[in-house]
Amino acid sequence: MSEGPFILCDNLVKIHKIADLEVVALQGLDLEVKQGELLGIVGASGSGKSTLLNILGGLDRPSAGRVVVAGRDLLKLSNAALTTYRRTQVGFVWQQGARNVIPYLSAVANVELPMILAGRAGGAARKRSIELLDAVGLAQRRDHYLGQLSGGEQQRVAIAVALANAPALLLADEPTGELDSSTALTIYKAFRDLCLKYGVTTLIVSHDPKIARHVDRVVAIRDGKLAGETVRSKPGIQVPGSKDQPQHEEHFVEYAVLDSAGRLQIPKELREKYGIKERAHLEPAENGILVQAVEQEVADEAVSANELKGVVAKVATRKGVFGWLPRRKPSSKG
Repeated sequence: MSEGPFILCDNLVKIHKIADLEVVALQGLDLEVKQGELLGIVGASGSGKSTLLNILGGLDRPSAGRVVVAGRDLLKLSNAALTTYRRTQVGFVWQQGARNVIPYLSAVANVELPMILAGRAGGAARKRSIELLDAVGLAQRRDHYLGQLSGGEQQRVAIAVALANAPALLLADEPTGELDSSTALTIYKAFRDLCLKYGVTTLIVSHDPKIARHVDRVVAIRDGKLAGETVRSKPGIQVPGSKDQPQHEEHFVEYAVLDSAGRLQIPKELREKYGIKERAHLEPAENGILVQAVEQEVADEAVSANELKGVVAKVATRKGVFGWLPRRKPSSKG
């Protein structure tokens, strides 16, 4: 294993320009991934997950920051070098089967095709194709075509295709998004087995809340930044900060993540629950740092709410006096 992280994202920024509109997809994202790690990436739609995958795969360039994969600074690569990196070092698995495999080719021919394009046609290519299909449990289905395979089988062929040229990095964007939960388990197992067998670093973008059970680690992206991390603790290891006995079953620990500048993202629901607005008090505590709402901001909000009620009351009163009360008829007396 090489020294340092296999993937390093340092203050990564990506701005998409659409006509005169600029959309910030990544805003200072920091991430490190070890070689051979199986990593899950979660986040809401539009949080920057797919943008990150496209940059790591050489399909897009960052606007600023630094992204290093296996010692290559992708921002400094020429277009030709980036194309070579994408073809030789990265394997892709997409959610839609049509993007992964060619329907009029058999499973073994699909796996063989990337090697033919790379100039590796012949017996060696056919042998590796069969080996990879066997590794994903499809040795008996190698001569079947796309229409003869189930959705889960198609995705397993896609994984074999992605690994055809022995990439160092495997990127999967919602690979179980169109599959039922039972079939999704077989896909996760295939990723796990292949990661262990070939040592390929694997990143899986997913909306599946249970993905933590199938990967080494899960990172959460929120608003273009790394916001949280979920780590699986090993059986028999006491969870940090816990007074309980060492765990004998799988246990998952969630952490908030600080960026390189020490900034911490506090989830919106917690900010609303404790009344934290634009500022917060940080106070040393016995076991860490206490984050508290600013009392003046809470008080100001209460005053503003009371003042608003007062204004509404005055308006209602004026409407009652001038608009809602019936007018008296003119007196007949002069």
